[in-house]
Amino acid sequence: MADILIRREGRAGRITLNRPGALNALTYEMCLAIDRALIDWASDARIALVLIDAVGERAFCAGGDIAEMYATGRRGDYAYGRRFWADEYRMNARIAEYAKPVVSFLQGFTMGGGVGVGCHGSHRIVGETAQVAMPECGIGLVPDVGGSFILATAPGRLGEYLGTTGARMGPADAILAGFADHFVPEAAWPALKTGLIATGDLAGLAAFLQTPPEGRLAALRPRIDALFAADTLAGIAGALDLDGSDFAAEARRALARAAPLSAACAVEMIHRLRGHATLRDALELEYRFTWRAMEQADFLEGIRAAIIDKDRTPRWRHAGPGAVPVEHVTGMLAPLGADTLNFGKD
Repeated sequence: MADILIRREGRAGRITLNRPGALNALTYEMCLAIDRALIDWASDARIALVLIDAVGERAFCAGGDIAEMYATGRRGDYAYGRRFWADEYRMNARIAEYAKPVVSFLQGFTMGGGVGVGCHGSHRIVGETAQVAMPECGIGLVPDVGGSFILATAPGRLGEYLGTTGARMGPADAILAGFADHFVPEAAWPALKTGLIATGDLAGLAAFLQTPPEGRLAALRPRIDALFAADTLAGIAGALDLDGSDFAAEARRALARAAPLSAACAVEMIHRLRGHATLRDALELEYRFTWRAMEQADFLEGIRAAIIDKDRTPRWRHAGPGAVPVEHVTGMLAPLGADTLNFGKD
């Protein structure tokens, strides 16, 4: 059975992720297929909008399929991963910049690579099971696939909190943080999709919108804004250590599970992007890190500990948040020169 289903139905171009047994993890081939479809449909007058969804109840897409990246990286071959990331990021940009509406339906886990597919379209719909997160720091990466841009535009210091701890967002929190637009109960999704496919008209969407169940981030905003206000990861960790609240203790435990270099770079990236950057700026900055991630950061060790050996005891390059020299952060985020991510590939 195909990992991804791409077809035209009525007035819609339809993209359905179809790996429910793997939580719809995104393969390189799936990335390329999505990109090709978007290019083809851009000039197809029969298609009024693009509808992206996924098979199964557990996940829209729980991340990228990184087994091949790990295997090639362990052999010292970094070219495959770099090519995957470059093509994936170009696809993410195409979704965000698409001239036709892109409507995504995000149930269950939407994480990592799933954010890149599902959270850059024009109409991002979450249901009651939505669990959206950017957990990359826990495997030695940084929030990527354009996720750093969403984090940098999130209210207050939510970006630093979500990006370094990998905290999961239910539907209300995903909308608050800018990862989604609308809440529609999942029982109503079939009817909504049927209408969109038949008409290609988004006017009917309004009748399906409801208020999501209450989240937790709105009430936590003042504390998050205070505790995650420092310019560096070390400063954030210090503020959490000094605060006596249960929330601070929970956040500090989550921070301790992240690769220190990744979390320090995530904070720096969000600060650089906040207030003026575009999605393309964010993707280019992310690519500086991921281009170097296998050779100079903790990605291979993070995958080993989480996916391969599953011992959950990664041996990070740095001992903790306060042990990451600033030059290591600036080095990971330095311009790539001739290897800079470009968006000219069609």
